Amino acid sequence: MSEPMRICHVITRMIVGGAQENTLLTCRDHLEKGHEVVLVTGPTAGPEGKLLQKQPLPGLEIVEIPDLVRELAPLADWRACRDLRKLFRERRFDVVHTHSSKAGIVGRIAAWKERVPVVVHTVHGQAFHPYQAAWRNQLYILAERYAARRCHRIYAVAQAMIDQCVAARVAPPEKYQVVYSGMDMDAFANARPEPALRAALGLPEDALVVGKVARLFELKGHEYLVQAAPAIVARFPQVRFLLVGDGNLRGALEAEISRLGLTEHFVFAGLVPPADVCRYTALMDVLVHLSLREGLPRTVVQGLASGVPAVGFPLDGTPEVILEGRTGLLCPTGDAAAVAAAVNTLLGNPGRRRAMGAAGRELVLERFSWQRMGDVLEAEYRRLLAAQRPT
Repeated sequence: MSEPMRICHVITRMIVGGAQENTLLTCRDHLEKGHEVVLVTGPTAGPEGKLLQKQPLPGLEIVEIPDLVRELAPLADWRACRDLRKLFRERRFDVVHTHSSKAGIVGRIAAWKERVPVVVHTVHGQAFHPYQAAWRNQLYILAERYAARRCHRIYAVAQAMIDQCVAARVAPPEKYQVVYSGMDMDAFANARPEPALRAALGLPEDALVVGKVARLFELKGHEYLVQAAPAIVARFPQVRFLLVGDGNLRGALEAEISRLGLTEHFVFAGLVPPADVCRYTALMDVLVHLSLREGLPRTVVQGLASGVPAVGFPLDGTPEVILEGRTGLLCPTGDAAAVAAAVNTLLGNPGRRRAMGAAGRELVLERFSWQRMGDVLEAEYRRLLAAQRPT
């Protein structure tokens, strides 16, 4: 049996989100393989929820660093780097694995300065993107380039993330590797519609359900679904739109839905524990993913595992799971009319809907299992550790 490793994961916050679920499942896999695992996180607050409360992991050591924050904060960033260096120096980890842009930059610098044998990073989504100021993008790109030279390997949850990094000259392509984001595929594949949950949500028995699983935040694309809704309701008056998630846009969305006279067609499920999301995807006939900025769309993978076809925009890693005409339909970015047409096409053709859902389930069940992700990362850590040791 191989010798256990001392592994530290670093992330800015443990909200209920894709990068956080990925990180927690990675820690779970390491623990089950007998490794010593420490998770370093910054403070977690806000309407997105606290993942470690909703999905605790016995045996996982948690270290919170108050200055490890998501926002640009030079003084706090310096203090966080100082605290991380102290931790790495004292604990002598074999591997430091960072996640998210800010933790990735600060954490990699700290680990490199303390000569941690293996320093790696995962790109879950880009800090630089078309929807923010050019100066901020350039700052992030420069910081990412600096941090990329201070680690041994960079993983990405989708090939699109690698292509974007290489195009921005963050690092050469040989420094990257795709490691698809692991999820609990069995829970989604085995979930079945629950009449009691459907009734509790106020979904009529004969209603067709169009679902969206995402925080109610900017760039998640809820506005495009609301804009598409009148055309969908006109064709399918019994349709219901099931929104799973919460956030600061809820009030504004509810007001716009009310203005359109569509309140009875929208159901806000609120924040749902990650372990329960499968119960909601099991109620859906179509899943929409309209985010303008995403690494790998975990909710699409989860919906497909439940046999639900998806409609989305061809951005980032989305075309790697929504295969046009096979597992779902892709629409021009920001085109609400095209979204309505795609949803109506699927709602109006149950046979095609089922065939796409079945193809999607076959695609994702093996590729996105969390155990497979853990196996790949463990093998990578050992390979990189062996390369650092003198022969």
